[in-house]
Amino acid sequence: MKTYKTPSSHKSNPSEGLSILAIGFGNDSKLAVTNRGPETADNWVSPSDIPLIESNSKEQRMRETQLGGHTLRTHGRTILRTHMHDWIILVLLVMIECGLLIIHPFYRFVGKDMMTDLSYPLKSNTVPIWSVPIYAMLLPLVIFIVIYFRRRDVYDLHHAVLGLLYSVLVTAVLTDSIKNAVGRPRPDFFWRCFPDGKALYDSLGDVICHGDKSAIREGHKSFPSGHTSWSFAGLGYLSLYLSGKIQAFDGKGHVAKLCIVILPLLFAALVGISRVDDYWHHWQDVFAGGLLGLVVSTFCYLQFFPPPYHTEGWGPYAYFQVLEAARLQAAERPPQDQNGEEEDGGFMGLHLVDNPSMRREADVETGRG
Repeated sequence: MKTYKTPSSHKSNPSEGLSILAIGFGNDSKLAVTNRGPETADNWVSPSDIPLIESNSKEQRMRETQLGGHTLRTHGRTILRTHMHDWIILVLLVMIECGLLIIHPFYRFVGKDMMTDLSYPLKSNTVPIWSVPIYAMLLPLVIFIVIYFRRRDVYDLHHAVLGLLYSVLVTAVLTDSIKNAVGRPRPDFFWRCFPDGKALYDSLGDVICHGDKSAIREGHKSFPSGHTSWSFAGLGYLSLYLSGKIQAFDGKGHVAKLCIVILPLLFAALVGISRVDDYWHHWQDVFAGGLLGLVVSTFCYLQFFPPPYHTEGWGPYAYFQVLEAARLQAAERPPQDQNGEEEDGGFMGLHLVDNPSMRREADVETGRG
């Protein structure tokens, strides 16, 4: 660590001198200005004697700007105003989903010869329905918030949350719309329709159910699987998000990163398998639900983030757009003169205007006084 002392006025208070500290080596060197005690004219150096500190690379400066640059306090309102229409549409999707849950599904014809594949036992859910929003939405949200407190990038937090909510809600609307339109019976439909085991059919061969109405209604919502579509919509989105953050596809051969990426997808797949094991869905229902959730989550993710294999896949599009705008704004600033002195008397970004005696000395030396 080196100390470079700046002159203090011989006629003024000698304690008004400053010291410039060069701390570190190479790219890591930093300057610090501190107040010093009494100094003399023999122990100070001019600005031309201060070695120039080598500037960081563009990528490193971008990384430094990334940390702590965009917080909820500084950019939160701007982002909300920009995406206000997105949040309004999100509320409309919630209302549509609530309406789809009330609509009566289509009751498909179910004949006696079809009961062979619909007579599986009526079982409870291995994965309760109340737990689906917890692992498909709440868990990713917690991870997004943790990453925000590490990176302090509100653009990343906002777009991650908005993309996740759109992924889940769009998937939910599509899933329940198809459920109500198709009306496919579940594998346990027989026991929903005839809880006492006594089958009854009309003259056309269609079932005449005498079971609980809500159970019968739910029995016509087999295709596609809602548990599976929600799981892949939320956890599939989380998998894409994590793969971008850890740069799983950077080409460096760190296969261990794939374990983090695959883990959410594995959990979603196990949820789908449980739906077949519980006889609540046919395998086609689970396959279609998983495909639907995965496709929607991919589309929603790519609306806000570059592909995970991209060199900039670790951040949202908006973040890089803000950086580019800041770079262009900085490029339009007036250039410094050849001596590195700005109009306000600063040198290398060090402004000594807080010391009046030094300001007067500088004016005399440059002929301004």
